[in-house]
Amino acid sequence: MPRKKQTIIKPAVADDGLERVTSPEEKNEERVFDLILRPQNLGEYIGQEKVKKNLEIFMAAARQRGEPIEHVLLYGPPGLGKTTLAHIIAKEMGVSIRVTSGPAIERSGDLAAILTNLGEGDVLFIDEIHRLNKVIEEILYPAMEEHALDIVIGKGPSARTLRLQLPHFTIIGATTRIGSISSPLRDRFGNIYHLNFYEDQEIQQILDRSAKILGVGLIDEACQQIASRSRQTPRIANRLLKRVRDYAEVKADGKIDNEVAQAALAMLEVDHFGLDAVDRRLLKTIIEKFNGGPVGLGTLAAAISEEIETIEEVYEPFLMQLGLLNRTPRGRLATKLAYEHLGKIPPKSLADDQSQLGI
Repeated sequence: MPRKKQTIIKPAVADDGLERVTSPEEKNEERVFDLILRPQNLGEYIGQEKVKKNLEIFMAAARQRGEPIEHVLLYGPPGLGKTTLAHIIAKEMGVSIRVTSGPAIERSGDLAAILTNLGEGDVLFIDEIHRLNKVIEEILYPAMEEHALDIVIGKGPSARTLRLQLPHFTIIGATTRIGSISSPLRDRFGNIYHLNFYEDQEIQQILDRSAKILGVGLIDEACQQIASRSRQTPRIANRLLKRVRDYAEVKADGKIDNEVAQAALAMLEVDHFGLDAVDRRLLKTIIEKFNGGPVGLGTLAAAISEEIETIEEVYEPFLMQLGLLNRTPRGRLATKLAYEHLGKIPPKSLADDQSQLGI
């Protein structure tokens, strides 16, 4: 049976060829920076209160019984703290954590090497678990349920199966696309948690904590400015703080006040909605070239020279969340709010057209 082709979303880039500052995807050069700011326990972890309360009870019960915790699946948009939570769980349980990703496990031997090197109670964190190879998934099932690994030795009639016993371990999976995970794999996770977008007040608390760790003077008004443009995502908030800090050190005395924050964010072309130049270009294309829509996704992708998957997975979710863009059976449609945000006058027929489309 032919293997299903996996879609890989390329990092979104701005018109100048640079990666977008508002992209929620982690960048390689930010990993050391993220490690410095990463909370070390649930007490330091800001937001996701319901998930935290459930995890506290879940981990406390496992510790009382002296057992490893059940397998955990974390899902939600990128940049909300799934990896951070995985490290916190391992630390709270007093065990080691091994980090890998779905695409990195290409062969059964790769998985066997990882699992046989785990200790009792250790955590295996698999990022992008929805991109696991189906063959790897099938090998993983007995490992998750029976703590055993079935290895086929040899080929043809002389082949035989060898079962290796594994220590009791915990898999923590993270995904942005839970619908892409097969039901058999999803059902083997005892705890499934959804991470939601953060409130502005929570983002402000995260920024305040990050500023103290970095030794940056951050005025409350400036903190609010950065938080309001962070797309309710901690990773973007910390990235903006880093860029604003750089601006403050070069253009000011290193202290971030409201004026410095606004000037830095204006230089980054991030407006008060959190939209950057690429977001605005997409909306302007719909409004100016296609009269506000509806326009087909393929046509829109060609018009702005982007891939269809990038528009669907990277741009549209946030624009729809703000009410600037609508998906309809006939195509993408700019809303009245999109016209107003870009300083354009919406056509009088817009309200009637959208009501006919059932919006």
